[in-house]
Amino acid sequence: MEIEKAYQKLTALCARREYCCSDIRAKLLKWDLQADEVEQLMDQLIQQDFINEGRYAGFYVRDKARFNKWGPTKIIWNLRQKGLPEEAIQDALATLEDDVFHSQLEQGLRQKLRLLREDDPYKKKQALLRFGASRGFAFEEILKVLDQLKVEGLL
Repeated sequence: MEIEKAYQKLTALCARREYCCSDIRAKLLKWDLQADEVEQLMDQLIQQDFINEGRYAGFYVRDKARFNKWGPTKIIWNLRQKGLPEEAIQDALATLEDDVFHSQLEQGLRQKLRLLREDDPYKKKQALLRFGASRGFAFEEILKVLDQLKVEGLL
């Protein structure tokens, strides 16, 4: 693919939604461009603010927390997998209110508890712990919510 055609495609893609550098670099490598052409295009897109990793991290954190109901651990892990800088990840997480994750964890565990058909309280607790951990919440936070559910008589 010609470099100018690749640039046109990338600007159209980046105008529609946010991408991080690793996503764009993977696309460019699939298009069989040379390494120097890939770096030239990446530099050009970053300079023209089509790619902004801080902005990408902010959208990613808000979307995954709001729609996927992920906890901070899972979000951080996924952003690290994409190769985003730690500073951008922490800044993006700081934009969320502190109680967002707690309320989502509580809501998710309550919903999961209603769906469990287990009678043994130990097995219920283990299932809820696994569920919370799979969503990316810290063990201590899960235990706090489970203690609250126990006090309310739900567990």
